[in-house]
Amino acid sequence: MIFKHLQAKLPVQFRTVFPDRTAPRTVVVVPSLSIDQDVIAKIAGAHHYEERMLGMLMLLRLPRTRLIYLTSQPIPEAIIDYYLHLLQGVPAQHARNRLTLLSCFDGSPRPLTAKLLERPRLMARLRDAIGDPAAAHIAAYVVSGLERSLAVRLGIPIYGCDPALQKFGSKSGGRQIMREAGVPMPDGIEDLTDETGIAAGLAALKSRDPGLRRAVVKLNDGFSGEGNALFRFDGAPTGSALDAWIAARLPQLAFEARGMTWDTYLGKAREMGAIVEAFVAGEEKRSPSVQFRIDPFGEIEYVSTHDQVLGGPGGQVYLGCAFPADEAYRLAIQTEGAKVARLLAGRGVLGRFGVDFVSVREGNVWRNYGIEINLRKGGTTHPFLMLQFLTGGRYDPASGLFRTPPGQPRFYYASDNLESPRYRGLTPADLVDIAVLNGLHYDGTTQEGVVFHLIGALSEFGKLGVVCVGSSPDRALALYRRTVDILDREQDGAA
Repeated sequence: MIFKHLQAKLPVQFRTVFPDRTAPRTVVVVPSLSIDQDVIAKIAGAHHYEERMLGMLMLLRLPRTRLIYLTSQPIPEAIIDYYLHLLQGVPAQHARNRLTLLSCFDGSPRPLTAKLLERPRLMARLRDAIGDPAAAHIAAYVVSGLERSLAVRLGIPIYGCDPALQKFGSKSGGRQIMREAGVPMPDGIEDLTDETGIAAGLAALKSRDPGLRRAVVKLNDGFSGEGNALFRFDGAPTGSALDAWIAARLPQLAFEARGMTWDTYLGKAREMGAIVEAFVAGEEKRSPSVQFRIDPFGEIEYVSTHDQVLGGPGGQVYLGCAFPADEAYRLAIQTEGAKVARLLAGRGVLGRFGVDFVSVREGNVWRNYGIEINLRKGGTTHPFLMLQFLTGGRYDPASGLFRTPPGQPRFYYASDNLESPRYRGLTPADLVDIAVLNGLHYDGTTQEGVVFHLIGALSEFGKLGVVCVGSSPDRALALYRRTVDILDREQDGAA
């Protein structure tokens, strides 16, 4: 009841504070990965993903906005300085005075929000920094029960989905919503909770489509494809022997997560549930997504479309994205996604979310199949926010293009996984030096260029993120390739 009372205050803020760029406000950024920690642990440098929301520092372009950014470990000042210098027309010191950085000084593999709630003195400092709670809200990566508890303790609302509705963002719940919305999907079975159910589900898919060669098992609350595993039907028998044949081969699933074992995976399936889904095959196949936002009044905003760049052993792990999705299908997936958005709005969902598709070309026609709903910010959120903040432009749902204030289209290619062993040892200061020497920066006059993120993961893991903004898709991709070439050359020369 307390949480619902807090959330009921958001419409007032949305009507009076959000539209006024000079209105005093406080935004508390909580980039906590409050999702399954065993799956998160398989991602290299996962704790640095708390840096992925540093693009929110661009809100400091609003002259009376204060921003509080929370992390498990302190963020190096060089990284903060990098972002503040992206603010056009705002002196860095003016912005820095309105920025509060609070850290738990705790690198343990647990959600950031859990660490915050354990520290009463840190919570007291956070309350003091917020000021007027009537003009403050939380911006979280994901809203779990932990973030709900944080909101109640602080007495401010979250611009995000009530955890009670997160079932709609699970793999099972997402399929049920898409089925109700009439969105085409691959054949699949939801709400599986044990080995017998998974085996029976796979057998049912094969029986319904004898030509099916592969299927995907997905943990309900998997993250960025890391909870997926591929099953192959090569050599499968027919008839009554099929179930036993599948059950015997489940331990040989091809897991997307590094180091995943069948015992661990089965334990997660029992804990959170799973689905099985027919693998969509095709000579030309893409993985686009569409993003929406539902505001506190229940209105739906079309945010963006992307073509996701996938990798991993089975090509199901999110690595990056290109904006916008291909013009051959971007408006089609936007239309299908809007059906989902309307259903979710009717159920009280709030904030940003995305709908992922698999698109296969059949002759001159693209067939689009919905595969999941993500009721949270995702890998596509940060690059789009950067584009929006840096250019001051807007997304046009009629064309699926983003246009700057003068009407020029802008595109980008972004990655969370620009990774190489040769990059290990590069400090944030080294990266800034390389960027300055080689002109790897965002140019406000041309509204093109390169912006880095996940910089903290660079030295230890040889990994960082990058957003490359260009006046065409080819230009954006060329900027990305140039960035990779320069980083490789600089490190080869330094060796």
